[in-house]
Formats: sequence, structure tokens, C-alpha cells
Amino acid sequence: MSLKKLILEKGKLAKESARKLAIVSTDLKNITLLKIADAIEKETNRILEANKKDFRNVQESNSISTAFIDRLTLTPNRIKQMAEGVREIVKLQDPVGEIFDMQKRPNGLMVGKMRVPLGVIGIIYESRPNVTVDAGCLCLKSGNVVILRGGSESINTNLALYNIMIRECESNGLPQGCMQFIETIEREAVSEMLKLTKYIDVIIPRGGKDLIEYVIKNTMIPVISHGSGNCHIYVDEQADLKMAEEIVYNAKVQRPGVCNAMETLLVHKEIANTFLPAIAKKLKEANVELRGCPITLRILSGIKKAVEDDWWTEYLDLILAIKVVDNIEEAVNHINHYGSSHSDAIVTENYTKVFKFLCEVDSAAVYVNASTRFTDGFEFGLGAEIGISTQKLHARGPMGIKELTTTKFIILGKGQIRI
Repeated sequence: MSLKKLILEKGKLAKESARKLAIVSTDLKNITLLKIADAIEKETNRILEANKKDFRNVQESNSISTAFIDRLTLTPNRIKQMAEGVREIVKLQDPVGEIFDMQKRPNGLMVGKMRVPLGVIGIIYESRPNVTVDAGCLCLKSGNVVILRGGSESINTNLALYNIMIRECESNGLPQGCMQFIETIEREAVSEMLKLTKYIDVIIPRGGKDLIEYVIKNTMIPVISHGSGNCHIYVDEQADLKMAEEIVYNAKVQRPGVCNAMETLLVHKEIANTFLPAIAKKLKEANVELRGCPITLRILSGIKKAVEDDWWTEYLDLILAIKVVDNIEEAVNHINHYGSSHSDAIVTENYTKVFKFLCEVDSAAVYVNASTRFTDGFEFGLGAEIGISTQKLHARGPMGIKELTTTKFIILGKGQIRI
């Protein structure tokens, strides 16, 4: 079977399955999800073996960054967290079928809304194999059929995880084709997938800037995407500097290869001479490369000069740009100009500045006195996430099961006719 026909058949099967999955009971979905979680933990060794195979394959490349390795690598603890994430999805209220905003019209009609699945969702993603489980299980709970297309670098891990999920779906009697995976690593598979306007209702790309731009430019299917995670932390002159050190260190070092890691640090000029040497010492001990503005260079010796591109860059690595600013207005303007509307934070004890930052920073997640690393579906109580949208339509921020639904109007009458 040709690649084009293979992808087309998957789309047709998905569309047929979507109508059936939309009315599957919450109990059956939850039972299946719990079995998936148990099976993932039970088959940890099998998953790790597949992950090692992927790791060996990518080691042949000379351009692998530590951040890339971090995104690809699974450990027993990460697999356990993956399973726990599925169990958290089970605990969430099923949004499908929820009826709300009912109102009685003057003619007696009852008009309201019912929450329904989006239908068929195509997920195109890169090196993080946990997306296979997060996306598959969130779509299942929200009544959506999913077609998964992971990156070639994690193909073995993704297949191992997908095979566990589809086995449990089939053994529990869910509709055939309710969860699908594109096994080929040929790049043409993505372009063929993007042509399925009759069968896929929405595409969600998860990966780097190039992938997202390619998807947006090459499909007529609605796209829910996130931009890069060029996240900022602004340390105000009225900040608790010890707290600021801990927040900045965590946001940069704890896991630098993810989209909610800090990429630019903004520091008020009044505390720069005190704060920058202290935080620089901690960051350098963690092998973070620092790049600074002219004022930063005068305070910190032996660091690189930041150029214009640095303010725009999502490093996804142990690299940090630093800029000293005159006031909160300059910090906010810098974030809104260079940022990607993902996650940005202020550290301050001044309530007036807190409110200004919350109101004026145009990002999907805006923090006060906390690390940007919390922008995550699990951390926000969503169970898991399908992605982090930096758009303003139809969803923004971490997307959980409710963001994977839409609504339809329902109208209850007693024989009314329009005159």
C-alpha cells in the first residue's frame, strides 16, 4: 500500500470511529485508562529497552545537545510519572455531554449548550515520547479519536507506548481506530496527513519552530499551536533576593530543554550589583553559559556579550541571556517585544507592581514569585496536557481535556414555531 493511501485509510477509519467514541461511557473510558496506566508500569523494562534503542540510533549524530538527550531519555521514574499522569486524567470530570448556560426564551424555548468532542485530532510531535501517552489518553478521555505522528528519533519508544495503549483500547471494546499511530518515519507522512481536510478536525503540532511553521503553512486544517518558549523572569528592586535566586536557578537549570524554562533574566538596576554576582555563581556551578547586556558585562567578568538575536532565542539548553533594566516598564516592554507569549514571571514584594505585571504582560501564563517551570497540565491540575497554546483562539496555555472539546447549541421546545 502506498504511503498516500495508508494515511488516507487511517483518516477514514478515524472519522468513522469518532462518532462511536463520542458516545462511549465515562466508566468504560476510565477503566481503559486505568488499565493503560497499569500496563505502562508493568512493562517498564520493555519501554526502556525501546528507548535505549532510540538513544543508540541518535548517538550517531554529532549535533546532539544535552537538552535533546533529556527530552528523549526515559527512566523508571519518568515512566512511573507517565502512568501517574494517566491516573490523574481518570480522576478528572468527563466534560463530554455537560449541559450549561440553559436559559428560557420568551417563547418558552430552552436554549443552552452541550460540550462535545472536537472529533479527530492529529498530533505531530518531536522527540518527547511522553507526548504519545499524554496525547493519546487525553484524547480518549475527551472522546476524541487521535492520529499520532511522532518524530523519527523516538520511533521505537513511541511504538512501544502506543502498542500498550491500543492493546488495552481493543481489549476493552473501544471502537476500532479510536487511537492510531503513523509507524513510518518518512517525512512525506506529515505532508499527507496535513491534506486530510475531510477527516481530521484539528492539527496540534508539538515541537520546534520549524515544525510548527511548516504545519501552519501547509494545511487547510485548523491548527492549535504553541510558539517557542522564550520565557522571562524579571527580578524587581523590591524582590526577596534569596527567593529570586531559587526561582531563577530552578527556572533555568531544573530542566533546560523544555518550553517553560527561562531563557532571559531581567534585573532591576538598583539590585544588579548585589544580585547578579550571587546568581551568576550558582548558575556557573551548573555549567550555564551567560550572555549579558553592556551593564551586565561590567558587573560580571568572563561572560559573553549578548547580541540582538539572544533576546529572541529559545535556547532549550544551559544558556541564559541577562539584561539590566531601569524599571518595570522597561521589563514589561522587553517581554512583550521579544517574548513568545508563553510564560513570564516577576519576583517582587510590591503589590502595585504585581498587579501591573499581571495586567500588562501578554502571555499565556504570568507568574508572581514562582518559577515558570510550573506551566504544565499536570502542575495546573489538568491531569496532563495535549500541548501549551500561545494562541488566543480556541485555547490558551496548557490544554487539558476541556480544551479538547467544543460546544453545540441544544434547544428544547414544546411545539414552538417561528412566526
